Amino acid sequence: MRIAYLDCFAGIAGDMFLGALIDAGVPPQVLRDATAALGVGASLKIEKVDRSGISCTKVHVLEGGRLAEQSQHTHTRQPETQHQHKTGQAHDHPHAEPEASAHSHNHEHAHTHGRSLTAIRTLIRTAALAEPVKLTAIHAFELLGESEARIHNVPVDDIHFHEVGAVDAIIDIVAASAGIHHLNVAAWHCSPINVGSGTVVCAHGTFPVPAPATAELLRGFPTYSAHVEQELVTPTGAALLRVLEPVFGPQPPMRVEQIGYGAGTRNSKGFPNVVRLSVGEAIDAIEIPGPSQSESVTVLETALDDLSPQILAHVAEAALTLGALDVMLTPVIMKKGRPGTLLTVLCKPSGSAALERLILNETSTLGLRIRQDRRSCLDRRHATVSTPYGDIRIKIGSLAGETLNAAPEFEDCRAAAAKHLIAVKQVQQAAIAAYLQLVPPNEGHS
Repeated sequence: MRIAYLDCFAGIAGDMFLGALIDAGVPPQVLRDATAALGVGASLKIEKVDRSGISCTKVHVLEGGRLAEQSQHTHTRQPETQHQHKTGQAHDHPHAEPEASAHSHNHEHAHTHGRSLTAIRTLIRTAALAEPVKLTAIHAFELLGESEARIHNVPVDDIHFHEVGAVDAIIDIVAASAGIHHLNVAAWHCSPINVGSGTVVCAHGTFPVPAPATAELLRGFPTYSAHVEQELVTPTGAALLRVLEPVFGPQPPMRVEQIGYGAGTRNSKGFPNVVRLSVGEAIDAIEIPGPSQSESVTVLETALDDLSPQILAHVAEAALTLGALDVMLTPVIMKKGRPGTLLTVLCKPSGSAALERLILNETSTLGLRIRQDRRSCLDRRHATVSTPYGDIRIKIGSLAGETLNAAPEFEDCRAAAAKHLIAVKQVQQAAIAAYLQLVPPNEGHS
């Protein structure tokens, strides 16, 4: 099973995560295409930099040919949101780096007023992006909006994003979503998160690190403060972690194949300001003997007694389109004796956020049950046999080279039956007979 592990010993920000994705093997063009798809006149500058002797990748967002974070002047209106500087810039700390001057407010730059959550949703939904990428990015912004809404005690649609509504933050989240889906790992794992220390100047005043929105997004995650008096986690970085839903703890047993280092803006002496991303195969899926391959899966489940069967069928089909491994609709009896339907969606952990969003948006449910399970799988392959009704694919399940299951593909049989005006079961029987003639007498099958 392919997994990924994030080392957040120096925190995490959106640009750091982008650099780690590229350094770990995601083609830069994947992120460039996602950036171009938004049509906001932004581009990416990708370079190799040194952070305390570590060679890593730094990603800059350019707007109009210059750094986007330098071409924004942040105005705050009620409800005020986000602190006024990005992670990677000094916050009037004793150890401020020289590059902090790049963040001084220049009134010659265009003024950027905040974008609403509705405007950001529309921007992403109308972009030429894959649907799972859109859903992941929108989910990240909704998490940001919900954190701000709780802080200000206002409806989420009244929130206007300022810093994280700027072009560079939108690109960070959308490009990161594209990279996440390109990486296509089955499960994400993460170390406890170093949030740094000191204070930040927010629209709300001077606050201790982490800033209010970041603290809200990190709620329930294992965090600590060590090594430097700097802000190490941005709201954007925290939202991306929340979207990934990683398992926290030490690195799990894995055979690491790719290691990527993504750089922050600071280059503090003796403290590598990087996030490290390791990608590889879980050892328990490779080296530990067992009856079959084992992998982690996420199960999303909700019971519904007030939804049209037509909508249920639509949701099941949409979930499969978004990458669900399986979808089940089970008749159940709910409270007050009402007949209902138990909707169960099985998916890879990396795809759960998009499917969670689909179910909450398309059905009448007010909540989901989410759990992590393990499933055992046979090795699968196809063989094609010739029958009087045409070629039919046979799906074969095996373990350690021994065939345990073989069955004709139903859609092949149905198409052949319709073409020859015969029963489907007649085609199935012919396909099995043809397959058995190909199997050596000593090969087991059932």
